[in-house]
Amino acid sequence: MWMGFSVAVVAAIALDLGIFHREARRIALKEALAESAGWIGLALAFSLWVSVSMGHRAGLEFLTSYVVEKSLSIDNIFVFLLIFEGFAVPSQSQHKVLYCGVVGALVMRAIFVFGGVALLNRFHFVLFVFGAILIVSAVVMLWPGGRTIRPERNWLVRVVRRVMPVTPDYEGEHFFVRQAGKYYGTPLLLAVVAIEATDILFAVDSVPAVLAITRDTFLAYSSNVFAILGLRALYFALADLLPRFRFMRPGLAAILLFTGAKMLASERIPISTGVSLGVILGILTVMAGASALWPEKKRTQL
Repeated sequence: MWMGFSVAVVAAIALDLGIFHREARRIALKEALAESAGWIGLALAFSLWVSVSMGHRAGLEFLTSYVVEKSLSIDNIFVFLLIFEGFAVPSQSQHKVLYCGVVGALVMRAIFVFGGVALLNRFHFVLFVFGAILIVSAVVMLWPGGRTIRPERNWLVRVVRRVMPVTPDYEGEHFFVRQAGKYYGTPLLLAVVAIEATDILFAVDSVPAVLAITRDTFLAYSSNVFAILGLRALYFALADLLPRFRFMRPGLAAILLFTGAKMLASERIPISTGVSLGVILGILTVMAGASALWPEKKRTQL
């Protein structure tokens, strides 16, 4: 299973980088939507393969974990917008920054998933710790200004600035340049660092939420990977549309509350994976429908 998963991921990345995005350029909306559909189709095909190879329950756990991770990753898109605006990243360079962020995210999610499963299997009380983390994260998401991101003040960005001098302007697609015999970082490097740092914070939410669905390391990590790989295309497809989803944050907070409550009550009130998938899809449907029926009113300027 791991071998098949690795082959599918490497082939998809090679196809994406080697054919579709060999040159830095701005990604149009139609292309982004087509790529998003492709990544989602690949994840669904992989879910079918898991069902055939590991059984129906495993396939359902993968699909539910993928939906949870995919829905929570939508919140990342707002952060990407803030980072790109904060560092004034050129539109043709945004794809490269996101891809580098994806590579780092795959490594960090592996650490979080394998570490989280090991802790759950060894220490039972960690189950309640993870559940509490999810509920607190939901409250913070609903709290006004609770998730305000200032990329230029990020702690990891400040560390990089102290360790290495940074050029004031972009140097094409380079992360590092050499000037007068000395190496400098570029604002493009700072943008990647900011994305990596914020992904660590988002992993604290999403990984426990996935572990509330399954404790199988293969299913938990593979669902994370497929959701993350499709995040770049989703960004270019939805960056202009997401601000219209007025009730997105409450919907995502509801998903965190549900998965957190499921963890805390798992011993007394076990909830099947099928029911979990139905609840999560129902929350997303209500969120999208409410945003369409009651859009946020535009403020009139005097």
